[in-house]
Amino acid sequence: MPAVRILGVTANMSEIEDKTITEGRFLINEEVARSAKVCVLGTDLKEKFFPAQNPLGQSLKVNGIPLQIVGVEEKRGAMFGDSLDRNIYIPVTLHLQMFGRGNGVQVHGKSAERETLLTAIEDAQTNLRNKRKPIGSEEDTFSVVNTQEVGNQVDQFTAGIAAVVVPITLITLVVGGIGVMNIMLVSVTERTKEIGIRKAIGATKGAIVLQFLLEAMTLTFFGGIVGVTLAVTISQLIMLLVPSLPASIPLWAVISGLTVSIGVGLVFGVLPARKAAKLDPIECLRYE
Repeated sequence: MPAVRILGVTANMSEIEDKTITEGRFLINEEVARSAKVCVLGTDLKEKFFPAQNPLGQSLKVNGIPLQIVGVEEKRGAMFGDSLDRNIYIPVTLHLQMFGRGNGVQVHGKSAERETLLTAIEDAQTNLRNKRKPIGSEEDTFSVVNTQEVGNQVDQFTAGIAAVVVPITLITLVVGGIGVMNIMLVSVTERTKEIGIRKAIGATKGAIVLQFLLEAMTLTFFGGIVGVTLAVTISQLIMLLVPSLPASIPLWAVISGLTVSIGVGLVFGVLPARKAAKLDPIECLRYE
């Protein structure tokens, strides 16, 4: 399985980051104080190691040390290509004993009210500078990240991608729809005599329209199946070659793609279907 992140945290992390625990509970102060050998798992780890059983009270070895599972975090998805569901949360005191300081310490916090967030960030910077005591114009030996600004940047980046991708996608759908319409128009021409025979034995205009609409929708549906199959195959290859980059396709995306494919067939199949329905049966029977 792709890399797992082992995070040493304090008990109030669940409040600061508004974590939702679906099974059991989060760490408590008493466990942090005594470096208790307990942990909280991300959803992916629970599904990997305890797929059909209750993980609470069971043990999971981390760096050779068995840790008792006290909770499971709600599924969170991915951010910047990294899954947030492969985390193991252990008391920060235990983490320091097992791994030392490593790459440093992160301090997470939030303001009591949204309006005071910037003031709280400035206060945090001032306190950290006083604690580190940088001399003169020396650069800070720490960094402060405003997650709200990061979120806004991500939203802007996503909006920029959508502004480019959505028009291209719409143009592609229109071009594909026109291709389907041309195929169906050729089909109507080639099957003129068949249409005449059907009308001669009692087929109504509605039946003819329905027949060609269903054919157009079936054509685009199978086109959608091919597209979804290719997308799933490519995503699996990406996850195989780059395990740290989640590239799975959710079920709703597959259903949406197939629905759009069928919709394209329905919209662009109307003209050929109406043309077929309006053909004169006598002229059709004379057609060679």
